Amino acid sequence: MRPGRLLKHLLVPHWVALRQFPKSSLRKIEEAIKASERQHDGELRFAVEGGLPFHFLKLSPRRRAEALFSELRVWDTEHNSGVLIYVQLVDRRIEIVADRGIAAKVEQKEWDAVCRGMEALFKQQKYLEGALEGIERITQILARHFPPRGRHPNELPDKPVVL
Repeated sequence: MRPGRLLKHLLVPHWVALRQFPKSSLRKIEEAIKASERQHDGELRFAVEGGLPFHFLKLSPRRRAEALFSELRVWDTEHNSGVLIYVQLVDRRIEIVADRGIAAKVEQKEWDAVCRGMEALFKQQKYLEGALEGIERITQILARHFPPRGRHPNELPDKPVVL
């Protein structure tokens, strides 16, 4: 691990990293997820984290996202249709992890393109816009591959998780 990365995670106060997502932004993200899930059979979770806990510092943002995918039970949907959007603020990385039902139809490069688009807006200090655009692009992908099939129960919480 690079010493600079270690120091950033250990020295940046949690509240400093998370100030990019105030409660008003988190409410708008929750509303966007609710609207998104009416357009497809997928289930979205949005998780944002400031600095990593010490025991996760050896992990890449991707590995941390995969661990959270399990911890937040995003995999626990009837049709294996969960998608995690993970925002790691100190590393300035975004990862999207899709359950096997979705990963079988959507290539990782599509998710990576969404992540890079969000990261570009975040670099411009447009955090809410980046999150909402990312959700919209994910909605388009899921609507194309997993259109709604009748009544779709809400299997995962829509409220963003702040770690």
